Amino acid sequence: IRFSRNLSSVIQPIQRQCCLSVKKNCHRTSDFPNGGLKLFCTQIQTKIIDGKSIATEIQRELKTEVKEMKEQYGDKVTPGLAVVLVGNRPDSEKYVSMKKKTAKSLGFKSVERVLPEEATTEEVRKVVDELNADENIDGILVQLPLPEQVDQKYILEAIDVQKDVDGFHSSNFGSLARKGEDLRHKKKSFSVEDTRNAACTPLGSIVLLERSGVNLEGKNVVVLGRSNIVGLPVALMCLHRNATVTICHSRTKDLAAKCKEADVLIAAIGRAEFVKKEFIKPGATVIDVGINFKEDSSRKSGYRMCGDVDFEEAQGVAGAITPVPGGVGPMTVAMLMMNCVNNAKARLKRMSKQKTGVNSYGPTFKKRLEKSPSFAWKFGTSAHEA
Repeated sequence: IRFSRNLSSVIQPIQRQCCLSVKKNCHRTSDFPNGGLKLFCTQIQTKIIDGKSIATEIQRELKTEVKEMKEQYGDKVTPGLAVVLVGNRPDSEKYVSMKKKTAKSLGFKSVERVLPEEATTEEVRKVVDELNADENIDGILVQLPLPEQVDQKYILEAIDVQKDVDGFHSSNFGSLARKGEDLRHKKKSFSVEDTRNAACTPLGSIVLLERSGVNLEGKNVVVLGRSNIVGLPVALMCLHRNATVTICHSRTKDLAAKCKEADVLIAAIGRAEFVKKEFIKPGATVIDVGINFKEDSSRKSGYRMCGDVDFEEAQGVAGAITPVPGGVGPMTVAMLMMNCVNNAKARLKRMSKQKTGVNSYGPTFKKRLEKSPSFAWKFGTSAHEA
């Protein structure tokens, strides 16, 4: 529909009424050569990226891999996951229980070490050292947060980098950062299959994009947040996939405009429903990493879980979005399990080299692994392996 300039006073109320009546995104442009105006309405059907479904699919794949490993080499190659819990915080106990349950369902050996709330840094360190020395443990998870008297950074740095399934160790973070140069020399892009012990939540975000058909190469990616746990590692992963990455934070000027330039927006700032529709480019993919709790009198608990993105406002603007809950959260646990499985594969490789009962990969098992999504992880690198 084309209008002349003298009818602009008529267009604006029509545009407003259109938006209100059919809840569509209306766009108005005035950059035509003849100076005319064009009014059109488009409905964006926002796709919900089902993280729970994708995580279940990945866990099914991992369960098959673990079963095949056991069939080929026996119980000695069973992935071992150890969880260290200090104190009796209900939320931490819930998370630990969930991870133990998942590990058991996949056929892992699951170990739990519980220390009292008043445990000292030295006592926690002793437990970590014991698990580091246990060759049947492939992953060590220290449930955070730790009590105030425990030096959290010191404990996380004490975990063997080859067992650091959370990916928090500075050596594993540095390995991720340096990977870009290696990839460029080999003219390859970042692959989940080539990475061991990377931070689970960022890795889960990348897998969500990958399995939703989003190719990051050449895309403008905006990461909202700069934490060591999510913001920085996910920015590196996107960069390694040849995206053009912008990191925004609390000091960024004209934040909404910066975010609206993104083809892919990853929100990880821990502020409930901070990202409104004005932050989102029409058709953009939105990954909401935030886990927040907002007062809600309609709920029995008095609150509800929500993300960093206003989910209702994003509907009809974003091309695709992850919900909270049910988006990135389940993927974090799935990636933790994947890290553990691939650490077990690396241990199997070391056992083969040391000739301690495993001579080599059998051709049948190797053929099956080559078809699995995480095959290359057994050849992957950590800070201690070339």
